[in-house]
Amino acid sequence: MDIGSGKGWPSAALSNFSPHTFLFRGILCASMEGLLQSFKFKSPEMQVHVCTLVGRAAKFKGKKKKWFRTQTLWWQEKEIDRHGDEYQQMLDEAFEAMFDQSGSAQRALLGSGEAVLTHSMGKNKETDTVLTTREFCSRLMRIREKLQRQTR
Repeated sequence: MDIGSGKGWPSAALSNFSPHTFLFRGILCASMEGLLQSFKFKSPEMQVHVCTLVGRAAKFKGKKKKWFRTQTLWWQEKEIDRHGDEYQQMLDEAFEAMFDQSGSAQRALLGSGEAVLTHSMGKNKETDTVLTTREFCSRLMRIREKLQRQTR
C-alpha cells in the first residue's frame, strides 16, 4: 500500500499530512508533518507554532530551512544530530505518541491490514530529509503489529 495524502483511505490517513492531534513532550501537535517540520527550527516558539500546522502548510513552512547543510535539527533549544541515536529515539517516541493518542490514526493503521507499506513520494537519503521512506514505513509496520496484538 503506497501511502500518500492524495490517495484513498487508509493510505491518505497514514500520510504525515493527515490531521491527527497528539501531545509530544508537552507540545500539542496537529499532525506528524507539523512536528517533523518543527525540528528544522531552532526557536522553541517557532517550533510550537509549526506543530500547529497540517499538511502543505506545515511542509512549506519548513521547506526553505537549510538544516541539511549541518545535518542538525532541534527540539526545544537542544541540538540534535540527524544521524544520531537520539534522533531515532525521538522519532520512535513521536510516532508512538501519535498512534497511542489518536484514534483516527490507529483506525487507519489497523485498516491497512497486512499490506506492505510503501511511500513512493518519500526520499531515501538521510542527508536529504528529516524522515526517510524506510524510517517512516518501518515505524508504521512495527506499531501496526503492536496494535494488532493488542486487539486480538
